[in-house]
Amino acid sequence: MKSSLFVAALALTLSLVSGSAADKKLLMLAGSPSHGHMEHEYRAGCLLLQQCLANTPGLQVTVVSNNWPKDETVFSGVDAVFMFCTGGGGHPANRPERLKLLGDLMKKGVGFGTCHYGVEVTKGDAGDAFLAWQGGYFETFWSVNPHWTANFEKFPNHPVTRGVKPFKINDEWYYHMRFPEGMKGVTPILTAVPPESTRGKEGANSPHGGNPHVQARKGQPEHVMWAFDRPDGGRGFGITGAHYHKNWADENFRKVVLNALLWITKVEVPQDGVQSTVTPEQIKENLDDKGQNKKKAAGQ
Repeated sequence: MKSSLFVAALALTLSLVSGSAADKKLLMLAGSPSHGHMEHEYRAGCLLLQQCLANTPGLQVTVVSNNWPKDETVFSGVDAVFMFCTGGGGHPANRPERLKLLGDLMKKGVGFGTCHYGVEVTKGDAGDAFLAWQGGYFETFWSVNPHWTANFEKFPNHPVTRGVKPFKINDEWYYHMRFPEGMKGVTPILTAVPPESTRGKEGANSPHGGNPHVQARKGQPEHVMWAFDRPDGGRGFGITGAHYHKNWADENFRKVVLNALLWITKVEVPQDGVQSTVTPEQIKENLDDKGQNKKKAAGQ
């Protein structure tokens, strides 16, 4: 009898341990279709990252398409939220009730990360929130969004950079983000010196380039990905690349984002980083229909 009770108790203990180990939840919010074919492929990008994380012990990944879940109970019990979507005034989070929902999650230590256009929100309540949640954001008349080839040669000693090797890649690398005073809590992850031409025409002072603050930094290195340790114990990150969907095929570009997703979810990042393989066929999967199918039907 004692033996049977011992076995039952052991089985229950193992079940509880196993259950708790498999309960880290990452929610990815993918934006609605935007831009041209193989650009801003929010849904395909999120689904690809989900596939790459499928075998990660202790992690459940859910992808919600078209900007924001119709059923907000999907946020219940999440450990991190990742947004890859349209930004600016059209950012899915740019509504008071949604900022409140996300803010309540952040107060519980939930992680937060954004990618490419998703790092841009309007200055004010949304900008202040993103600054507090992920340690930086794209601010109009301060940040810039040029296309250029960034050469990443050195990385800080941080879980997000584990296994990442030097790489060079062309993308729409936004830079000169709005960061906290003194970069408090922020660890730059990807840094490179952009061509001077990317700073915009001097005096133009457009919402996305040419402002005097950016012009004054000619020749200086700029941060295009960062990690953030929040005072509340939560974690955040932002990466400004991923305009081009094909860039997910680059092992190091992909790895640094996969590592960051684990890190904000508080899942241990492997010493060599997240190992994943992506085929050309996978890159073509789940692409948004942006009119290319109609063109094919018309013989164009």
